[in-house]
Amino acid sequence: MASQLPNEEKPSSQEGFIQKLLSFFSGMGDPNTDKKKLLKAIAKDLSHSHFKFYRPKKQEALPGLARFYYEIYKLTAPASVLLGNASNSAALRSFVIESFLSQNQRELMDQLSEDSILERAKKTDLRDLQEVVKSQLNAFCGIFDGELTRQIDSSYNTILSLVNFVNFDYYFLLKKFDSSLVEKSFGRTPKFEAINIEYVADDIQDFLEVFLPLDLDADWQRIFSALHSYRNSDVIQVDAWQKFLPVMREVRKSQVLEQIVRHSKSDPLWAAKTRFPSERIVEPYVQKLKAEILTLLQRLVLEKRNAQIDQVAKMVFGTTVILRMKNYTEKANVAFSKKMLGGYTQTQAINYLKAYLMDYFKKDIRELVDLFIIRGQWTTTVQSQQLSDGYHSLLEISDQILAFDESLSEESELGGRLKSAIMKSDRDKEQIKYLRTMLRDINDKATSFITKASVNLIQVGKQLKSLIEDEGRLHHDVIINWKDIETASPRPMKAWLVETYKKIYYMVQLLRFYEKV
Repeated sequence: MASQLPNEEKPSSQEGFIQKLLSFFSGMGDPNTDKKKLLKAIAKDLSHSHFKFYRPKKQEALPGLARFYYEIYKLTAPASVLLGNASNSAALRSFVIESFLSQNQRELMDQLSEDSILERAKKTDLRDLQEVVKSQLNAFCGIFDGELTRQIDSSYNTILSLVNFVNFDYYFLLKKFDSSLVEKSFGRTPKFEAINIEYVADDIQDFLEVFLPLDLDADWQRIFSALHSYRNSDVIQVDAWQKFLPVMREVRKSQVLEQIVRHSKSDPLWAAKTRFPSERIVEPYVQKLKAEILTLLQRLVLEKRNAQIDQVAKMVFGTTVILRMKNYTEKANVAFSKKMLGGYTQTQAINYLKAYLMDYFKKDIRELVDLFIIRGQWTTTVQSQQLSDGYHSLLEISDQILAFDESLSEESELGGRLKSAIMKSDRDKEQIKYLRTMLRDINDKATSFITKASVNLIQVGKQLKSLIEDEGRLHHDVIINWKDIETASPRPMKAWLVETYKKIYYMVQLLRFYEKV
């Protein structure tokens, strides 16, 4: 088939066809007679068409039609492989969007990559980094105004139309014109023969479904550039495509393929069904980018928090692995997670607190406090009372945590109710609400232990700090009989006070990570 357009512009057969249709609908004659007249007019138009695709008298598809499809087949065969899964590719959507960005905008996008943010996190204060990244994110998302969004979505939908176009089974159609044709082999010139139109009429219909939606006037340079980035290869030879575009425009304008279908199926009113893609890729892209970056920032905050917790925990316990609770545990949370429930939220903090109170406070600190409360001669009872009150409050909290943990065992009332609600929740959705209420109350109680313990540790620590300062003075303002206390102490007093105060200080820092969780 010649790939050049005729030198003279011929009147469009579409206008004449529309006039005939109007005449058909307005006439009062016999419908069958009018139908035959229309089909005869269509046959006449096809006979005079400079596209030698069809012979109406014999209802034959001519080699010229096969050559038209063969030219498309040669152009699109590589693309049919390279674009096989393109319609589902997130990477392709990204390449299309990025093809519309300026150099500065691309650089801004690169700064929002995970690698860039992680690298900056090594050198920048996390709070400052969060502010900068969020500002950059807002600036980048602001690029996509209504007009740019429309252009990008339109370009992507053109690519989807192209994917449908290249994935049409041209080989199946062409094989009917030349049975010796080898798939995706273009080394020899095919020998196409005229065939009965009934063999390919349905194929032409199917082709029109993917041909008519294709935007032949699209910015193909930009589109093929995005596709090259996507596949790292030229999916279609751009020059050959641009050269063949005028032919496809003229075929579409002439409606020769539609006329062939109408005549071959004896249906002058037949109209092609089309598949116009209408995907929107910019908004999901922006929302995904925002979610990923905010999640990354939250992860950095959490990692920093966990690293700080581990560091402080080692200051207190010498390790980060503390397991003291029997029932209020992460192991128990497995059953809650299966029901999509948060479960126990303060397990780590309560483990730390119980370990501190049971393993250290009731031993070393108890001995130290008893020494000052029993043997110390205080200049005022206010400070000794504050030390005593804080100390005894912490002992009470220790006992309360033990009772709290025990109340969650399956043998206890509360633990039994939790277990029963979990077992019934599959068939009774109200049990989920009941579980949420119970878990909220349990976690609130755990948090209250943390808050109260922190307050009382601060109170005890404050008094120990005043004792450290008083011990170093020439004239003591808090304790009168320091020599008696130092004599009764099993350890060097100042070192003991300083060590105890440091542990209390670090324990308070540890608990503060969890007070508002």
